[in-house]
Amino acid sequence: MMNREPEQYSSGEVLAPPTERYTVLGWLKKNLFSTWYYTLLTLVTLYILYIVLKPTLIWVFTQAQWQVVVVNLRLFMVGQYPTDQIFRIWVALHLLAFTAGLAWAIWLPRARRIGAFLLFIPLALAALPFISGFSRINWIIFAVAALIGWGLGTWKPKAMRRPLLVLLLAYFPILILLILGIEPILKIVKTNLWGGLLLTMLLAVVGITVSFPLGILLALGRRSELPIVKLFSILYIEIIRGVPLVTVLFMAQLMLPLFLPPQIKIDNVLRAMAGIILFSAAYMAENVRGGLQAIPKGQSEAAWALGLSGFQTTFFIILPQALRNVIPVLVNQFISLFKDTSLVAIVGLLDLLGIASTVLAQPEFIGKQREVYLFIALIYWVFSYAMSYASRRLEVALGVGER
Repeated sequence: MMNREPEQYSSGEVLAPPTERYTVLGWLKKNLFSTWYYTLLTLVTLYILYIVLKPTLIWVFTQAQWQVVVVNLRLFMVGQYPTDQIFRIWVALHLLAFTAGLAWAIWLPRARRIGAFLLFIPLALAALPFISGFSRINWIIFAVAALIGWGLGTWKPKAMRRPLLVLLLAYFPILILLILGIEPILKIVKTNLWGGLLLTMLLAVVGITVSFPLGILLALGRRSELPIVKLFSILYIEIIRGVPLVTVLFMAQLMLPLFLPPQIKIDNVLRAMAGIILFSAAYMAENVRGGLQAIPKGQSEAAWALGLSGFQTTFFIILPQALRNVIPVLVNQFISLFKDTSLVAIVGLLDLLGIASTVLAQPEFIGKQREVYLFIALIYWVFSYAMSYASRRLEVALGVGER
């Protein structure tokens, strides 16, 4: 009988025995208890976690008064958005669920377990006792919409790629039209009524969506051979990156109206969006520029040898490779921008952090800072981790870091 060679990875690393690869006990033995000092370190870590988590969990489940969150849950989510128009937000969420389910089936067809777990979240929210009947029905519809999108993507993945791209491009304009309204179809809801998580997400989505193409143009401008374009890009990037976001927000609130005709009035939300976009675009430009510099010059020379123009070389050869290489950096900036939207509370907007200050000012909930800020921290963590996980899956799908 011929002796078989050990199963190996493509890199030459010998695989661990099946008992260590496919069982929990095997994984624990290999990673946490393989040597005496690993065992000691594991036990010390578990003891520290016990000391820290025990009082925390006791407070969370027995002493914390979560009534402050339950009573003000609507304020935390949508601020002062009119009650009779809440259905528009739910329509936007249902469309998002359908698009996300479709994208998951097409781009991540093998991650079914994770998709099933994510599908369980809206159903779990619908089962919470303090959720109203209207919200409970809409959370169930949310899960059904995601399941329909996933089913269509699984049924005909190739045929649904183009509709998915159309949905991704059209979702942002549809979202703004639904939230803001358009006469006479939908009643106009003024931006001073936007608040809570709704305002936080809108600021983040607008900032990310608009600053991305601006950052690309600034990065290309900084590498341009036209002196005026290059000088303007350098001055803009260095000036904006040299001041904090709070300063840019105050400048947008005070200075932006000076550059517009007197008959044009811009409310505070749009001014904050403009400040966030201008600030984020400068950092986006430097991230993209780093990706452009990482592309070998031979790529451009090969494109020119094939007869491609400068525009075709940049947008079809160089830029896709550069953006692919800087996906982790871009997602890190998106996460940072999402959290930095909390600074708009300083200029008087009632985002998630601003609503928290309003709730804590209620006489019956004075002194409940720990409950409120822990709830807000949990929301920020959930969305930040979701973006981080999505970026890791995208890196694996695109083979970032591989040749």
